[in-house]
Amino acid sequence: MPDRPDYPALTRGQIAVLDRVNAGESGLPVLQQLVRLAQDVLGARGAGFAEYTGGHGRIIAATGVCKPAVGRRVERRLEGTGRTQLIPLDSVNDEFARQIEGGDLRHMLGARCEAEDAFAGSLHVYFGADAGEPGAEHHAVLELLAGHIGRLYRLGAGLPVHPAPAPEEAGAQADRDLWVAVTSHELRTPVTVIKGYADTLTNHWDTLGEPGRREAVRVIGNRAGELARLVDRLLSAASDDGVVGSAPAGPFDLVEALREAVGELPADLRRRIELGRMPGDLPKAYGNRDSIATILTELTTNAEKYSEPDTTVELCAGMDDDVLRFRVADRGVGIAPEHVERAFERYWQAEGGDRHHHPGAGLGLYLVRRMVERQHGWVSLRPREGGGTVAEVRLPRA
Repeated sequence: MPDRPDYPALTRGQIAVLDRVNAGESGLPVLQQLVRLAQDVLGARGAGFAEYTGGHGRIIAATGVCKPAVGRRVERRLEGTGRTQLIPLDSVNDEFARQIEGGDLRHMLGARCEAEDAFAGSLHVYFGADAGEPGAEHHAVLELLAGHIGRLYRLGAGLPVHPAPAPEEAGAQADRDLWVAVTSHELRTPVTVIKGYADTLTNHWDTLGEPGRREAVRVIGNRAGELARLVDRLLSAASDDGVVGSAPAGPFDLVEALREAVGELPADLRRRIELGRMPGDLPKAYGNRDSIATILTELTTNAEKYSEPDTTVELCAGMDDDVLRFRVADRGVGIAPEHVERAFERYWQAEGGDRHHHPGAGLGLYLVRRMVERQHGWVSLRPREGGGTVAEVRLPRA
């Protein structure tokens, strides 16, 4: 970390941001530019912004070492009297903080972002163990950049990414709507697979051969069992104020679960899957193994929907520190940076999208995020270099 902030870079960066705002740009892309500016000007190893609505926050923009955290829920912080706060990472009881602290980082400097006297979120930068404590000038610069972000929220165009929750009096109806959405969507996935394989048996019985028929029957049996488990789980949850239940979590082999899930995809989709790096020596993940098939089906179906039929959908798995991950990457139409978080909202679909060619209720990614977060993981989207979209799921290590 430099002794002083890079003031020439700060000036140039502010001018660039103002030019974009004056040109009518706003929202997440401009916010992301301010996050990058904070890292560069302060000589930090990474930077991130957490937006807060309701009782929790979510990281919606990040650079450097913080990039993998985009989409992650975080605890509410920096609500004291000071505008900025320096926090030693080893004192923070947070899984992500412990993870990056283990990556040779020492301090997190945060600043409150306010809009109309309301707390909109917090801007954070992270410094390595080889850096000294940030000085008064570092605090002042971060506060300045947080003020710019607060102004973006006051402008209101494209922000907040996640609007405030429904009023309290609408909570009961929202719970009922959520239960219906989750119930129908979770049941639809195995039903779709069962119907697909049943149609294949009906239409191609003679050409499949004995091995192909046995494989189709095996998948139908597996998915029927999953369907029965889902029905039991959802019926048990129906009396719990509409909150969808979850099978008990436990250690499981992520790569094995992914390979089995690929094998149970509809044949046309399965043929498009290209397996990348899938290490067999990964440690166990901790979560609900049964959910992997549903999550992968949703992500790969989404990738198939928005890409050309002759392109592949790549799947790979790996590990970062104490977090296991898998990625689904396509070469489709891609996703705009300002939509990478909105895509997880219930019923949301991109403006101008062709609903005839890309049908759907806008529930898939919303429910994927819910399933992943039940397991203390997180999921994110990002544009893929060269075109397309990358969906990444991260789960805790057992």
